[in-house]
Amino acid sequence: MMGGNDQQAYDRGTSLFSPDGRIYQVEYAREAVSRGAPSVGIRTADGVVFVAMSRASSTLMEAESIEKLHKLDDHLGTASAGHVADARQLIDLARRQSQGNRLRYGEPVGVETLTKFVTDHIQENTQRGGTRPYGAALLIGGIENGEPRLFAADPSGTPNEWKATVIGGGRQDIQGHLEEEWTDDLSITGGVELGLAALAAHEDEFEPADVAVATITEADGYRTVPGDEVADAFEAAEIGDDADDADADDDDETDSEE
Repeated sequence: MMGGNDQQAYDRGTSLFSPDGRIYQVEYAREAVSRGAPSVGIRTADGVVFVAMSRASSTLMEAESIEKLHKLDDHLGTASAGHVADARQLIDLARRQSQGNRLRYGEPVGVETLTKFVTDHIQENTQRGGTRPYGAALLIGGIENGEPRLFAADPSGTPNEWKATVIGGGRQDIQGHLEEEWTDDLSITGGVELGLAALAAHEDEFEPADVAVATITEADGYRTVPGDEVADAFEAAEIGDDADDADADDDDETDSEE
């Protein structure tokens, strides 16, 4: 019985290690992220691409109110997954730090520098009393010294740099597709198509209107990709064609059997 009470004590504590070295509240925060809609980040030869599932949960909801991608600065952007309110707090923190860096030093903040500032703040909430870990994860990408860089920040406060990655639900399927298809010479257009195809590896029933896409390049800075361009990339990635072909093949087989 005492063992059960001890387990509950570690489970409820926001900053306590269990005997096997786990912080349960951080693991629960990661679970909250995994239940969110997926967001993909891809580093290409020319810049960074973000593709996020932003489908409305109701036909009465205004699709524009669903914000998964955010501009942090002219050369910086972020994608989120998990609890929206938690993500907003981290995004506002990153924006203030980016603006403060320009005012204080007269230059844009580095992608890695900003990421580590945000993850330091996230980590503090895993060890202070009276707080809880953030139930959100971020992808932070941009241009630093002419080079594209992409980082991920999870609820533990760990910053990792990636060539391509995903946060949110369907991680195993989406990450597997990225690992198979990503190449060093990928273009921005190819990155958008890869991001859409990666989402389709987890969920093949979605439309161009269900996703948000943004790119960050040295020439154009942060840019929200308009719907018609997303639709063109959707078609170029041949999403849904395999399913349609399979249905057609099944109909042909049925006709031949009859």
